[in-house]
Amino acid sequence: MENRFLLTSESVTEGHPDKLADQISDGILDAILEEDPMGRVACETLVSTGLVVVAGEITTSCYVDIPRITRQIIKEIGYTRAKYGFDGDTCAVLTAIDEQSPDISQGVDKALEIREGNLSEQEIDAIGAGDQGMMVGYACDETEEFLPLPIALAHRLARRLSQVRKEKIVPYLRPDGKTQVTVEYEDGKAVGIETVVVSAQHHPAVSHEQIYNDLCEMVINPILPEYLTEKSPRVLVNPTGRFVLGGPMADTGLTGRKIMVDTYGGIVPHGGGCFSGKDPTKVDRSAAYMTRYAAKNVVAAGLARECKIQVAYAIGVAHPVSVMVDTQGTGVLPDTKLTEIVLENFDFRPAAIIRDLDLRKAQYRKLASYGHMGRIDIDPIPAWECIDRAETLRKTAKNF
Repeated sequence: MENRFLLTSESVTEGHPDKLADQISDGILDAILEEDPMGRVACETLVSTGLVVVAGEITTSCYVDIPRITRQIIKEIGYTRAKYGFDGDTCAVLTAIDEQSPDISQGVDKALEIREGNLSEQEIDAIGAGDQGMMVGYACDETEEFLPLPIALAHRLARRLSQVRKEKIVPYLRPDGKTQVTVEYEDGKAVGIETVVVSAQHHPAVSHEQIYNDLCEMVINPILPEYLTEKSPRVLVNPTGRFVLGGPMADTGLTGRKIMVDTYGGIVPHGGGCFSGKDPTKVDRSAAYMTRYAAKNVVAAGLARECKIQVAYAIGVAHPVSVMVDTQGTGVLPDTKLTEIVLENFDFRPAAIIRDLDLRKAQYRKLASYGHMGRIDIDPIPAWECIDRAETLRKTAKNF
């Protein structure tokens, strides 16, 4: 069938080595923002067998105990025993932290001088982007999260996999795990789930048959929508037959290696950089949230069934060098007109983004697993997931 195609996305649990690294980086960022909302953080984490290395550039007026924060996060995720291959109490934690380069900071230094509260237009224009690059935001009407169905389902499975481990519903599971969902589409609409893959670290004494049966009953079946499973999708649980050695002992983890998990599952372009460990003056993070916010409100307003927005910056310059809206032909108006509507209703200058989305508060570690977008499972939901501008967009569109 010419109009039939398959789309696949993956997610990982909070115990995956890369996500462990992301959470440590964002946990350190949160700790700094709690004490110093104007702190500058660019923090990278590497985890390996018995070792955590935290490196980067941090400029702040406060002190945070990086080794203590690191160990606490590792234990909260579930690495509490040496037999898991990684242990928050016994692993080595090394730090290599310097201040932000003055060549980078000169473009955004004025942010440190600006009071909290309402900013003047001159002040907002004085705060340039922390780096060059392009960011992409996306939304579609396919799921309640306004995310593509494959990544939405993969995240739900990954969260459920961690839930049954932590609540000891499936007591032999260990922290590392991955999920993957392949959805079949016809004429652009999801008609079935083709394949589901769940890989879960486990106690060595448990048989593959028991793991398969338990995860189908406790994880997969409660999550997958019945109307998409009528064709009985292929289910693969621990496809190699065994997943005992996991976490940092089996695979080195690094901040920023799961950017497709963090965003839209690889179904749309991502952009330039990762999010975790970066304070909101870094447009890699803040502009990605703002483009998501704008795209989601466009779809929620009924102006398009799907919306992709790309924005690009030059370091030290407040106004983006380009903004583009692409609705793949689903818009009620031409994309050029929708771009005008978006620019009229959303301010993409970095200081305005930080203000409008309240990005200087500690909120990032909880986003460092199971995606930064579509997080309606968090209370309160992140500001960029609100659809509070949909009605205004509808009214604006009537004038075009």
